[in-house]
Order: sequence, then C-alpha cells, then structure tokens
Amino acid sequence: MASTRDQRKQETNLKVMQLVDADPSVSTREIAQRVGISNGAAYYCVTALIDKGFVKLKNFTQSKTKANYIYELTPRGIRAKAALTVQFLELKKDEYNDLKAEIKRLENELGLDNQMNTEKKEGLYE
Repeated sequence: MASTRDQRKQETNLKVMQLVDADPSVSTREIAQRVGISNGAAYYCVTALIDKGFVKLKNFTQSKTKANYIYELTPRGIRAKAALTVQFLELKKDEYNDLKAEIKRLENELGLDNQMNTEKKEGLYE
C-alpha cells in the first residue's frame, strides 16, 4: 500500500492532469490556486509530468512569451490519468466504507443504532 505522502502526490498529479486536460492554456499559478498548492509545487509537479512524458509543453505561436504556451496530455499521460482516476476512486470508496463502519460503531457505542431502528419503524425516518 502506498504511503500517505505518495497518495497525496498521486492525487495532486491527477488534479493537475485533469486541469491540463480541461484547459490546456492553464498557468501554473492557476494550477496552484485550484489544487491548493504553492506556485513552486505546481511548477515542480508540471515539470515532473513533462519529464515523465505525461504532459507536453507546446508553443502555439512564434512568440517568446510564456503566456503563449499550452500544456497537452500525451497518449501516455491520458493512460496515466485514467489509471490514477481508477486508483483514486478505489481509495475514496475504501475511505467511504471505513467511515460508514466507524459511524456504525459509534452509533452502537452510544445506543443510537437501536433508537434509530425504532424511530424508522415508527415512521420518523424515511
């Protein structure tokens, strides 16, 4: 199982790839704001994705300014994004099931489970 740090890194990579896929002209500053990371971390993440071959930096005009660059997911990046999405979904399902079990345990501990079942039978909960 991946460490919490690895999970956060994968989640950040997924969010960045989703943003790049949705808006290829997104800036690293916008990525940082939307993902909730620093500008430096966003730049590092995008650079790492480029180095891995998941994202390609394209200059869509002959201009020398960075404002005219766009990011593009490569076919390899699209596959990686799909794989990360599946992993993320499984992780969230596991977290959801763990939370449901914890809620059930706490309700049993407080005796709320029996009370709620009685109230459901009486029509107080639908």
